[in-house]
Amino acid sequence: MKRIIVSAFIAIAAFVASASDCNPKSVSKSKTKKISTYFSKVLKGENINYKGTDKIKTEDIDAVRKAVWTCWSNAVNSLDEEKLIAPFATDEPRDTGYWKLPEHLEEHAIMPYYFIKKGEQPQAGYPLFLYMHGSGEKNREWEAGIRLCSSYDDAPSLHFIPQIPNGYGELYRWAIQSKQWAWEKLLRLAFVNENIDANRIYFYGISEGGYGSQRLASFYADYLAGAGPMAGGEPLKNAPMENLANIAFALRTGEMDYGFARNAMTYNAALTIDSLAKMRPGLYNHFIELIPNMGHSINYEKTTPWLKQHSRNAHPTYFYWEDYDMYGRHRTGFYNLKVNETSRNNDEERSCYEVSIADNTVTLTVQNVTYTTTQLIYNIPMFFSKSYAPATKGKVTIYLSEKLFDFTRPVKVIVNGNEAFNGIVTPSMKAMAESCAEYFDPERVFPAEITVDIK
Repeated sequence: MKRIIVSAFIAIAAFVASASDCNPKSVSKSKTKKISTYFSKVLKGENINYKGTDKIKTEDIDAVRKAVWTCWSNAVNSLDEEKLIAPFATDEPRDTGYWKLPEHLEEHAIMPYYFIKKGEQPQAGYPLFLYMHGSGEKNREWEAGIRLCSSYDDAPSLHFIPQIPNGYGELYRWAIQSKQWAWEKLLRLAFVNENIDANRIYFYGISEGGYGSQRLASFYADYLAGAGPMAGGEPLKNAPMENLANIAFALRTGEMDYGFARNAMTYNAALTIDSLAKMRPGLYNHFIELIPNMGHSINYEKTTPWLKQHSRNAHPTYFYWEDYDMYGRHRTGFYNLKVNETSRNNDEERSCYEVSIADNTVTLTVQNVTYTTTQLIYNIPMFFSKSYAPATKGKVTIYLSEKLFDFTRPVKVIVNGNEAFNGIVTPSMKAMAESCAEYFDPERVFPAEITVDIK
């Protein structure tokens, strides 16, 4: 077996600096120890809640958040796992990293990857691109990937370039559960790495990697600044466009790319997101192109430079989340929303959460949607109609940021037209610890929370 590389892309001095102060005056050593223990258990797979009712003063939110994030970073860096290798420049000898994927998700799956850097590191950290290759012979596709990623005019940048572990059948898919595990690990490691800009992470890919990155864009939109599938085109049931509010989305396909109706799927995606952009001006930033006179092979050079212009908005005042299962798995949260009890009545339905925030008020509309196939192509369901019904059950937690809410004033929550909460919300250590564990995101260590029933 090839060796497993476990070196971390963290300079020693930077790590020491980030780990040096987990105990500001506003957080006692006993509390940070308690938080660290909780995080260690979460990272080992325990499904537990943080036990504690400690309140936080509004003026202490920043200091406590930094302490909580430092405890999380230390727990991640201390976890016994394969880390990110150090990135190498395109003119340096190649190094190869390896991640072993969980055996219960994919047997005998070791994912090799290259990790390249281009240009000098910006002050805020490098933008990070995850590239997914096509479905040809995997060694050839992987080598083509590093050549392409090295050539794009997107410096300064980092590119994480994995090779599919098993190159056959359903396992040759970038969105199955074993790969979801890998991408969440990549996000988690990237977020605790001070050399990476947490608000400039992008997923993109070609052909099979185009399908994968389009699905993953909708599934993980709250983590991304943008996504760029190429030579792809998915049925929109697999990648609801509504979820792409607040991120940059590029989809470029040859006009004559008839295979699996990729051109028709791309055209449908363009019509759909154009309609969404008209309904929600400024929220659905997109660049979709059917390239004239081109088939499955196109010019790939436009996507990453376009994506790189865009940064993530981690605290939007509007988002829409169609909570769909991807290869049998649902997300448990999206942006500042966490689902405690589903609103779905059966596996055929999906729950849709539409959130607007204004004037210390959260307006939440929850509906269940059912898809009906309207057209098959190659005996594959490609086009659909959707019917909606108001949800009548479920429970969600809404996390609150001081960037959008004034905690000295009452916060109101309206659910499906009815007032579900109206009162003062007090910041707490519980909200910070649990939101950090839920999203593992430095931008989403939320100081307060409200839990409401869907009726």
